[in-house]
Amino acid sequence: MIAESYRQLAYAQKGHARGAPAYSVYVNRRLGRALAAGAHGAGLTPNQVSVISAAHSFAAIGLIALAPIHVVTGLAISLLLVLGYAWDSADGQVARLRGGGSTQGEWLDHFIDALKISSLHIAVLVGLYRALPSEQSWVLVIPLIFAVVASTTFTAMLLNDLLKGKHATASTHERGGGTLLRSLLVVPTDFGLVCLVFVLWGWTPAFLVGYGLLMVAGAGFLALAAVKWFREMGALEAER
Repeated sequence: MIAESYRQLAYAQKGHARGAPAYSVYVNRRLGRALAAGAHGAGLTPNQVSVISAAHSFAAIGLIALAPIHVVTGLAISLLLVLGYAWDSADGQVARLRGGGSTQGEWLDHFIDALKISSLHIAVLVGLYRALPSEQSWVLVIPLIFAVVASTTFTAMLLNDLLKGKHATASTHERGGGTLLRSLLVVPTDFGLVCLVFVLWGWTPAFLVGYGLLMVAGAGFLALAAVKWFREMGALEAER
């Protein structure tokens, strides 16, 4: 049954969003497909899969905030975040195998994502605050900015979809228009890379460089995207 579910998902995948980055499309979705096939075979519902995703992600967030900064801890954090992200992809795929999702399930998925995005970077701030000497406390501004950038980007995308839906136009996550080149160009904004950068958690200077570069990439993307999205909202008004 699991193998059959996997084959069904392979032929029933939605086209990826035009702005979807490479890890999410070519790695995370395939990991999610394997997990979804197993979950469907075990009789799990999409909401149960969402809870499993949350359990992995928030276990990692707890380690970031409370556990000693160590190489082994970083590997565990990264693995848990990768699995949490893969299970996050799996819940929608399980819904497709069961004939479609629900409004309740979509709300739960977005609620968990919103909570995860903000708490992850706050946990980084707490973990670094506990470990770094006071003269290096200036680096705590990095997770603060990252938290604002990540939560604002997520909220703006949801708002774009809501407003475009009211005008019956294509959403920010319109399917089927993505290309490999575009996915590679936006890969620095991929949440999958945020998951992987915690491999460096035990080497604090290297982690701060990698994490800081991802923050800069996310901020740059948000600045450019905000201009584009603002113009799109103006175009919606002009069509009324």
